[in-house]
Amino acid sequence: MDQVTSPIVRRATTDDAGLLAELGARTFAETFAADNTPEDMAAYLAAAFGRDQQAAELTDSDSVFLIAEVDGVAAGYAKLHAGAAPDEVTHDEPIELARLYVSHEWLGRGLAATLMQACIDEAKKIGHRTLWLGVWEHNARARAFYSKWSFREVGEHIFQLGADSQTDILMERQVEERSKSASR
Repeated sequence: MDQVTSPIVRRATTDDAGLLAELGARTFAETFAADNTPEDMAAYLAAAFGRDQQAAELTDSDSVFLIAEVDGVAAGYAKLHAGAAPDEVTHDEPIELARLYVSHEWLGRGLAATLMQACIDEAKKIGHRTLWLGVWEHNARARAFYSKWSFREVGEHIFQLGADSQTDILMERQVEERSKSASR
């Protein structure tokens, strides 16, 4: 597949609540619907990606949303969230990479790497030294992607998807680290 040559990554504003509700629900479903029950997916999507929920998250001063656009069309997004990190996250001044999703038509074309670099840059800009995340234990593609970006496994926690308690692998990296992917 062709690499994305000119994505633009911008900070989301409160005007993006509808966009993030649609993009978030769509990309989450694209990624996880095949491996979960329709009932659990519907419950999670309704709770996590409604327009009002996104509007509230956008006004949270501890959260930053980054939207990746290609030719003016939103193709992916990320959410950083400052706050208490799990005990397993040991490096200083952590911020969570709470979400990083790319529309399926853009997978394998460099857009996720562009978003990841934007997240690292943003974390550094706002004074954080550690980026951490939780990734579903069965999401091999995402786990490999994060490993290429120098994230290392540090523990696990439970992620509630509807009625299903799932195991997420906790991963962290220092913001200053340079990954193999980032140097290419």
